[in-house]
Amino acid sequence: MKTAYDIIRRPVITEQSMADTEMKKYVFEVAKSATKIDIAKAVEEIFGVKVSKVNTLNVTGKMKRTGRFPAGRQASWKKAVVTLTADSKTIEFFEGMA
Repeated sequence: MKTAYDIIRRPVITEQSMADTEMKKYVFEVAKSATKIDIAKAVEEIFGVKVSKVNTLNVTGKMKRTGRFPAGRQASWKKAVVTLTADSKTIEFFEGMA
């Protein structure tokens, strides 16, 4: 059984994700095997908030070259956009970032 901290790997901090925090949308890197229900339960357990919706997408790793040959690839990962309910509190971790 995976714990909540195994499912939620790290927050994704970008300009777009910080702009979405005003609408109570938060972006996380999650485990590739995690389902939307697993992600919602993990966010509720870690941060003590109510989740209304979870959107997920698989991010393909970029091609990288370390010289002439061989061409490599960064690791692919899974991203989750978590939307909180209107009456839920915000996640304090993201407060100082925006």
